[in-house]
Amino acid sequence: MIDPAAAAGADPAKLDWPTLRGLARSLAIYYGVPGRGFRLRRFYRQFLKPGDIYFDIGAHVGHRLRAARSTGATVVGVEPQPACFRLLTRLYGRDAAITLVQAAIGAEVGELTLRISSATPTVTTVNADWMEIVSRDPGFAAVDWDRTVTVPATTLDALIARHGTPTFCKIDVEGHEPAVLAGLSTPIPYVSVEALPAAPGSAIDCMHRLSALGAYDFNLMRGESPELAFADWCGAGKMAERLGRETRSGDIIARLNGVSAES
Repeated sequence: MIDPAAAAGADPAKLDWPTLRGLARSLAIYYGVPGRGFRLRRFYRQFLKPGDIYFDIGAHVGHRLRAARSTGATVVGVEPQPACFRLLTRLYGRDAAITLVQAAIGAEVGELTLRISSATPTVTTVNADWMEIVSRDPGFAAVDWDRTVTVPATTLDALIARHGTPTFCKIDVEGHEPAVLAGLSTPIPYVSVEALPAAPGSAIDCMHRLSALGAYDFNLMRGESPELAFADWCGAGKMAERLGRETRSGDIIARLNGVSAES
């Protein structure tokens, strides 16, 4: 198990204990389950090959970044949380094929207010409306967004101009996904966005935005189980119906027509 204090280079005077406990929780969730990393690497090999570019928007503690990198892809990991970014730099900053960007992604270049949950950093967000919506759900009853910080913001278009068009762009930013896609003007072959039963509107808005950019089909990855939930890919309308029957969080996987995942 990764020690969060050692991995982040933590000085308790700078990283307080709630933050360290939050990092430890995330590391346990995403690195502590035997076999999870192998299954995730196998999942990404359906979509990525050596030389491809992968964007990880909301890289958090880097488990998906690491899985994508294992395919031979070049990775751009974007994370606004200071403690998480510090951890990512310690874990992956020496890999020349991984570029780490400390920023939020949004509809335009500027600044955003980040609402941090120290104890549960997975639900840190810049979207105050999303925060209010999910707070009504029992699963979020114990979440405390206990601090805020202003962070720089850029756009997917700006990232593409600097790093190239990704083959796969993963977006997991707690309800801010539609704003991230508002800053994209060209289709990307594969995109994943978070889908939460407590706030399904964000994922549905994302599917509509992607459909305006290109001819996309959709599938689902449930929870942290790295496999496609459905044998058939479908349009945004049918995927929205399927989401209405889901009780677990997951990721919508969007595939631009003309590309196909390997079996």
